[in-house]
Amino acid sequence: MIVMKFGGSSVANAERIRHVGSIVKTQIQKKPVLVLSAMGDTTDHLLEAGNLALKEGKVETKLIEKLHNETIKDLKLPVQREVAEIFDELTRLLSGIALIRDLTPRTRDFLVSFGERLSVRITAAHLKSAGMNARAFDAWEMGFLSDSNHGQAELQKESWDLIPGKIIPQIKGNVLPVVTGFIAKDENGSITTLGRGGSDLSATMIAAACRAEEVQVWKDVDGILTADPRMVKNVHPVQYVTYDEAAELAYFGAQVLHPRAMRPCMKTGTPVLVKNSYNIEAPGTRIEQALTSAKKSPPVRAITSKKNVTLVDIVSTRMLGQYGFLAEVFSTFAKHSISIDMVATSEVSVSLTLETAYDLAEVKKSLSKIANVEVKTGRAIVSIIGNVKRSSEILARTFRICQLIGVPVQMISQGASKVNIGFIVADTETEEVVKALHLEFFEGAD
Repeated sequence: MIVMKFGGSSVANAERIRHVGSIVKTQIQKKPVLVLSAMGDTTDHLLEAGNLALKEGKVETKLIEKLHNETIKDLKLPVQREVAEIFDELTRLLSGIALIRDLTPRTRDFLVSFGERLSVRITAAHLKSAGMNARAFDAWEMGFLSDSNHGQAELQKESWDLIPGKIIPQIKGNVLPVVTGFIAKDENGSITTLGRGGSDLSATMIAAACRAEEVQVWKDVDGILTADPRMVKNVHPVQYVTYDEAAELAYFGAQVLHPRAMRPCMKTGTPVLVKNSYNIEAPGTRIEQALTSAKKSPPVRAITSKKNVTLVDIVSTRMLGQYGFLAEVFSTFAKHSISIDMVATSEVSVSLTLETAYDLAEVKKSLSKIANVEVKTGRAIVSIIGNVKRSSEILARTFRICQLIGVPVQMISQGASKVNIGFIVADTETEEVVKALHLEFFEGAD
């Protein structure tokens, strides 16, 4: 058994759904389970419809209906009645929002669920017409039980037993399950959404719980790349990475697979293969628990960056040798619900990075009682994901390159995972640094 997940761009229209069918058919002997996102921009259009109903009291579904009905017509599918019933349900929901002028997180989750529910029914019908024994399922029919944190729900531990109990009998019955990604239900029967990386999480959860051979995540890129192709011309896919390396890459800018989506597979050691549905010949990137020595040759796997970062320097000679300094610093940020990205410390100082969006006036006021605080905006994190055993070599070469191009490093931190070396430069210098490092590590001799 394998799990194949296709994102919104991969099922954006009739042509793309036909292409998905051709990909699935080549692997039908592996007994696949499909997990789908909503078609194209449907989720955005649903949210726009919800806001229109909320603010102006109007019910508008024409754009959503047009895409799905044209796709059904193009694919010549006999699901008009089933899809029409879903649109009737959507219209009733939007009418309710327009009437009471209220859109709660619970209602918003219900609203966006229509995208995945439509997507699986249309795609399953096409696969069935192409000779495959496909059947559409909503995630809650397949054991997806979550908490009630609408918009960012977490799957309950019971899902680990519920999912294989539902999926495996379908596989043994030679059914090709086509399951909604991104959504679940809580114990009260309310629809929830799984937040960032939710559709990928749906796929990895099925794969891990059912002990699948692998999970294939089909995107619109050739896998994890050595750098951002918008910055660097000569990028190429990374053939192998570990879960830790992939998580660090994702967190610091390479948004191919969200770290939370990898958690189930990290628990069971299930491999994840990131493939490009627009370029099926590309080998993609394989994410594994651990790599063999033959796969560990490059000192650097990839280089990524994250702009619009704020650097905060906190210095206090008064706290020299005093316990509780770091505790005070971090509790202050926690009190104001501010998430910290990267940290570097000495005995009397702390440097850390944050998203620029935060208002730091109150934090600075609180911390000024125990330290001198300097806030610097317009910074960027450049992250080098590489072989921990060659970290000294990576650092030496990195600082040499920064010195050659005249870019000062303002802070440096090596994460606890030891696979990520991150440092701070000015926003305006990011592209120059990434290009120079890519040339050093990937386009020259190691």
